Amino acid sequence: MLLFSYSLFMLVGAYSLLNLSKTMIVEFSLLDLSGCSFPIVFIFDKISISFSMVVTLISGSVFMFSHKYMEEDPFSGRFIWILLSFVVSMNLLIFSGSIFFLLLGWDGLGITSFALIIYYESKESQFSGFQTLMINRLGDVIIVLSMYLFLSAGQFTFFSMSDDMFYFSGVVLMLCVAALTKSAQFPFSSWLPAAMAAPTPVSALVHSSTLVTAGIFLIIRLSQAAPLGENVCGLLLLCGSVTCLLGGWAATYENDIKKVIALSTLSQLGVMIFSLGMNFPALGLFHLYTHALFKALLFLAAGHILMVTFGGQDVRMMGGLGLSMPFTALMFTVSSLCLIGAPFMSAFYSKHLILELMLSSPINVVSVFIMLIATMMTAKYVFRTLKGVVWGKTSISLVSGCSDIYTFLPVGLLGVDAVMGGEFISSLEISNLEGVFIPGFHGTLINLITVAGISLGLFTSRYEIKSWALSTLFFLTPLIYGSPKMFSKVVSTIGVLDYGWLEPYFIIKNKLYGKGALFSNEGSWPSSPLMITIISIMFTLAIVSMFTY
Repeated sequence: MLLFSYSLFMLVGAYSLLNLSKTMIVEFSLLDLSGCSFPIVFIFDKISISFSMVVTLISGSVFMFSHKYMEEDPFSGRFIWILLSFVVSMNLLIFSGSIFFLLLGWDGLGITSFALIIYYESKESQFSGFQTLMINRLGDVIIVLSMYLFLSAGQFTFFSMSDDMFYFSGVVLMLCVAALTKSAQFPFSSWLPAAMAAPTPVSALVHSSTLVTAGIFLIIRLSQAAPLGENVCGLLLLCGSVTCLLGGWAATYENDIKKVIALSTLSQLGVMIFSLGMNFPALGLFHLYTHALFKALLFLAAGHILMVTFGGQDVRMMGGLGLSMPFTALMFTVSSLCLIGAPFMSAFYSKHLILELMLSSPINVVSVFIMLIATMMTAKYVFRTLKGVVWGKTSISLVSGCSDIYTFLPVGLLGVDAVMGGEFISSLEISNLEGVFIPGFHGTLINLITVAGISLGLFTSRYEIKSWALSTLFFLTPLIYGSPKMFSKVVSTIGVLDYGWLEPYFIIKNKLYGKGALFSNEGSWPSSPLMITIISIMFTLAIVSMFTY
């Protein structure tokens, strides 16, 4: 109730600021050193307040769904507190205007997401959590390194920077690369499907309005200060188009319903980054809002399906759910149609407009071609999944009846938002009503590509398809985990080396094969005379080189 009340309060605040066109900045100075101020800055404008409204609305729905989903967990209270910390960290990032306050929310998202992903404490969840943490830490390192440029510019706020500053292009480039790591853009995409090891309510928040949208929101904030440069736009166009194609293509080869939804998030994030690369930040923010609403609905509907099927996640084994649970199947269909930007859905107002602007903008033809192929792939996996889950023949012999107000109300609320949210948001902000005048052939081309993808999804869904390259996102996923038999020798060797220095490996070899004793004695640590001599020589050379310099 607190989250829903806060969301309603933010809605009133956003409507007031839209009418007044005002921005309020609250600044607290930590210290002044050598003429440079180190502040903590809060920004209250139409972007931050409206985004906070969307985050808290989705969070309230997810918390209500979690009450039913996690009711059998003995530590559900701890789970709720970690999830609340996750939402608070996202709101801190939304209202941040200085680099220090940004890092507070940025690191809070990374730490709490790690705790939520490893919540089940299985081997898969622990690996997924560390993979997510390490890639997010890479973005943290880049932000920390950008502080040198902020210090050279004499300020630590990024909302008041202008493009005539000497260090502006370097700061924007570094922060955009850091944003790409948080938003799972190519080549940092592998952590997003791996984060599916978390409970479904966590996935609904991570993939809709919190963790993956933090990087996109940061780029939108930077674009408010000054238009992005050509180099940054070229980077965003390339990463966005490749990520969109990679996510959609990989989803056509997946049978796990949560993995398909995760890869669909990857595809939609590519669309947002592509919009930012075309220098349409308002349109990218618009699609971020609509995507957050229908993606949270898609995850909650999928979570309800998992509950009634006792954890079954294979789409080939979920036929006939449209008859056994019609309301959830309807919401799942509505949110799935939003992925392709179907008419009368919220995403039609944003995604279809991005595709039309793509055909009328002076950008490179390679990115346009990749985005068109990605659009076809999106329609293909959406209808392949719908045919297997909703429209297929009944294949589930046991379905529970765990449905109550805690599952019905949040799904119904987000379902209304998924249908009406696009028109409502576009009516509030005039910049979302951009007129696009393109030849009739271009509009027909978008529709024909979508219809081609639908046909492929309907007629190829019955075939068994597998691809090792796409299941690892073209080997972006570390091969040491789940590697095939050909890597087993290398993996076993690396696993032994993790226990210490080289002596366990050679001792095992000596015991198993009766040889290598001499090398084992010479290579052991630290009692080996050979190793002590080598380390002593290296230490002496280092000391001599220091004094010589």
